Amino acid sequence: MSVIAPGLQPQRPPMIYDTSAANFEREVIERSLMVPVLVDFWATWCEPCKQLTPLLEKLVPEYNGAFILAKVDVDKEQQLAAAVGIRSVPTIMLVKDAQLVDGFPGALPEAQLREFLKKHGIVPFPKPKVEGEEPAETPQEAVIRLRKEIAADPAKDELKLDLALALARSGESDESTRLLDALPAKLAIDDRAKQARAHLTFAALAADAPAAAELQARIDADAGDLQARHLLGVHLLLGAQPQDGLDQFIEMLARDRNYQDGLPRKTLIDAFLVVQDAALVSRYRRKMASMLF
Repeated sequence: MSVIAPGLQPQRPPMIYDTSAANFEREVIERSLMVPVLVDFWATWCEPCKQLTPLLEKLVPEYNGAFILAKVDVDKEQQLAAAVGIRSVPTIMLVKDAQLVDGFPGALPEAQLREFLKKHGIVPFPKPKVEGEEPAETPQEAVIRLRKEIAADPAKDELKLDLALALARSGESDESTRLLDALPAKLAIDDRAKQARAHLTFAALAADAPAAAELQARIDADAGDLQARHLLGVHLLLGAQPQDGLDQFIEMLARDRNYQDGLPRKTLIDAFLVVQDAALVSRYRRKMASMLF
C-alpha cells in the first residue's frame, strides 16, 4: 500500500492510500465506521483524473482528518471496479458507517467538491487550539447570528438549515423541527439535517425517560438492563458527559448487538453525529469497529 500524503506520524494510519479487492473490506468498509472514506476510482490514462486526484490529495490534509482518501486503479482492479458498478473514470464514492451514501462521475472543480463534502457534514476539523484564542461560538450565539443573517437573506435555505441545527443543539426542539420539515428535498438529506434530527431524537427520548439516578439504580440492580443503559446514555450525552454516554452505548453493543433490531449500533451512529469532540468520536468509532469486525 503506497502512502501519498507526507508528514504523517508513522504510527498513524495514512489519510491517502491505495486499496484493492483484497483489502477493500478492511481499508474502506471497516475504516468508514471511524471516518468517512472518499474512494477515487481512477486510471493512469484518464485526463480528468489528472485534474481531480491532485485536488482531492490537496483537500485531505486541509480537512485535518475529517475524511480519508482511498484510491483504486481500475486497470489493476478490474474485478473490484466491475463489482461496484464503475462505468467511467474518474468516479468518486463516499462511504460512511459501512454504507455507500453518495458519489459522482467525472471531475468537479474545487468549490463543488467542498460543497459535496459539506452536504454530508464533512468540514475541516479545527486545528489545535492556541492559548489566547477566542472560545468557539456557542449554539445560542449561533442562533442569534443566524437569525440576523436570515433576516438579511430570507430566501437562503442553507441558513435555515444551519439555524435548525443550532436550535436543536440549544434544546429548541419545536422550532428546529418546523424548519427541518420545511426544507427542500436536497437539504433534507444533508448531513446537517441528520445531525439536527439526531439531536431531536435524543431530546425526545430524554424528555420521556426516568431520571438518571433511577436509571443508574436499575443498572446497579441488573447490569443487563439495556433499556436503562440506553436512556441513561442519552441523559449523559445531552448532559455534557458525552464520553460517559458513549460508554453506555458501547456496553449495550458488547452485551447484545442485536438488541431491538440493532439499536446499540444505530444509537452510536446517531451519537457520533451529536458529539462535537472529533477525537472522542474517532476513538469510539474504533471501539465500535473492533467489536463489529
